[in-house]
Amino acid sequence: MSENKNCRTIETCFTPVLFPHILTKENFIVIIVDILRATTAICTAFGNGAVEVIPVAKIEETKKYRGLGYKVAGERDGIVINGADFGNSPFNFTKENVNGEKIVITTTNGTQTIEIAKHCDAVVLGAFSNINVLARWLSEKNKNIVILCSGWKNKFNIEDTIFAGALIERLQLLSEYNVNCDSSIAALDLWLLAKNHVLQYVEKASHRHRLKKLGLDDVLEYCFTEDTTSVIPILENGKLVNAL
Repeated sequence: MSENKNCRTIETCFTPVLFPHILTKENFIVIIVDILRATTAICTAFGNGAVEVIPVAKIEETKKYRGLGYKVAGERDGIVINGADFGNSPFNFTKENVNGEKIVITTTNGTQTIEIAKHCDAVVLGAFSNINVLARWLSEKNKNIVILCSGWKNKFNIEDTIFAGALIERLQLLSEYNVNCDSSIAALDLWLLAKNHVLQYVEKASHRHRLKKLGLDDVLEYCFTEDTTSVIPILENGKLVNAL
């Protein structure tokens, strides 16, 4: 752990309800994480040519965008919402479905988390699918970092936390950061425990089993595969666009 008080910091929020209590007060970038499945899906959408993605917290908000020519992606508790073109499986966001398209998306956890952080100066999305390009991009910024895990209905979850640890590990290899936040230290420890057998470790995760019961766990390996896209979704005026 670095003791240099002048270098950047990494703080981790295990759930959105903790976000109002962050200690990082200025000059920071928020990384939104929802590995199963929202941030992975949105990274995939941009990787396959989506023009923009509008995240909304409420299902009702999607209706106005359909009339404007947006494709609608949405789920609650893993189930595709009525009237949506598809849910939030990354496998829905193929080139055939999203290339050149504008999309509006609402999900159980991920878009709710974006809503909480949307007024911050900089908000980007992270997933294993863009982890290394994201780490390099972040290391080039002179910013503190807050990793905001979407969790499950404001509860801690395993998959987002191990991603936070994986990102912290990479950032520390690329640049100098103070990691004097207990939750960041815990996330890194959990990642170091899981990293050599991630899919086996994730068998412990409750959301993995929710998806299995719904027959939606075909995306599991993909969601933990690194560097399948080279994109950085960034929130600008309520819309996600690719920063690269």
